[in-house]
Amino acid sequence: MKDKEKDIEQVQDVNLLDILLDEDNDDPITVYDENDKPVRFDQVAIIPFKEKLYAILKPIDEMENVEDDEVIVFLIEETEDGDAELVIETDEPTAMKVYDEYLKLLDEAEGK
Repeated sequence: MKDKEKDIEQVQDVNLLDILLDEDNDDPITVYDENDKPVRFDQVAIIPFKEKLYAILKPIDEMENVEDDEVIVFLIEETEDGDAELVIETDEPTAMKVYDEYLKLLDEAEGK
């Protein structure tokens, strides 16, 4: 069995939402791009916003058109079989509002 197939099999054994919500997990999150290339991310935050759940992730691996200090906002969607999947939030105003909510929560946590 190829290494990639083993990785996919291991990912399928663990629910993505469980990984994202595990406060003790500091392992990278791997997302496959449109070319089926794995891209590793550090998890920055999980943000509930307008009855949806978003993940803010910072790329570890180099990504085209993404600067080193940028993050990407992903919508966490439920698949037909009940698993969670990450979908890049393409609506710029929504992504900015989610990021602003993150900053607001960060300020509150720091007592500002």
